[in-house]
Amino acid sequence: MTPKLSLALSHYDRFVPLYDGNLQFEGFDVDVFHVGQSNMGRYGKDRHARLLQDREFDVAELSLSSYVMAHDRGEPFSAIPVFPRRLFSQSQLWVNVDAGISHPKDLVGRKVGLGTFQTTFSVLAIGDLCEEYGLPWRDVEWYTDRDEVVAFDPPEGATLRRLPEGQDIGELLDQGELAAVFRPHPPKPVLRGSKNIKRMFDDPQAEEERYYRKNGFYPIMHLIAFSDDVLDRHPEAARVFFETFEKADEISREYYDDPNWSRMAWGRLYFERERSILGTNPWPNGVAKNRPYLERFLKYSWDLGLISRIPAVESLFAPSLRDT
Repeated sequence: MTPKLSLALSHYDRFVPLYDGNLQFEGFDVDVFHVGQSNMGRYGKDRHARLLQDREFDVAELSLSSYVMAHDRGEPFSAIPVFPRRLFSQSQLWVNVDAGISHPKDLVGRKVGLGTFQTTFSVLAIGDLCEEYGLPWRDVEWYTDRDEVVAFDPPEGATLRRLPEGQDIGELLDQGELAAVFRPHPPKPVLRGSKNIKRMFDDPQAEEERYYRKNGFYPIMHLIAFSDDVLDRHPEAARVFFETFEKADEISREYYDDPNWSRMAWGRLYFERERSILGTNPWPNGVAKNRPYLERFLKYSWDLGLISRIPAVESLFAPSLRDT
């Protein structure tokens, strides 16, 4: 009998071949579910918690940070080096227009909102502000509006507070109660057209291009993780899934050959400009091509007190794919 597995993913363009039936996972019958990052399940938990806490899926797109923390604690999950979500930090740093913040160091002594402290984007943003701009992160007051997926003790010397239930960091930023907010999506008041919020950097794309030229990577947000019991029963699944995601990536890149594939009027022109800056594939899978970023992220996680030690990059992944 063909093994049947469940796979939870967001509906990105790079996953369309998995949804439209163009690709199958050889040797497996896989139900591919569209489960957005914030789609709450039966018990009001997001996709990451639904895998890590409830084991609701066999395989899922998962927060890099939450996975690294679970790995540090010996939780029964293994990843493959497929990275479906990436973001630069600089364009997602939002400030109140009246807060007087024009440089990251202006955040010292200020109140800054995060979804959670361990959210991959939070770790990236705080780490980048320290590494690239010299911000002493312990001198900032951090406020979160969601519960942490993986429990941890706040690092010594840090001010980390959970907002009362129902308070939204975007609304508090709009009202001036918070000076800044770091999160992987624009705050809701921005989407409504609020004039009280702006990006920290006047030209965030230029900052992100500078970051890429200096460091050579497009930062990873998510990876693909299995429950260990799945790989215990079907160790071949790690490579089958890796190769299938590689094929999906190949197919999705061809979509942009059509100037009208995207709803963006100048989508093809933007695609060409991006390639001139980031190269032909800023979304590589595999361990080797992503080692520099993963090493940096692990250091960030340790600096923020989220993990007890810095592991070898290879140890994060299923043994059969550590040489990719």
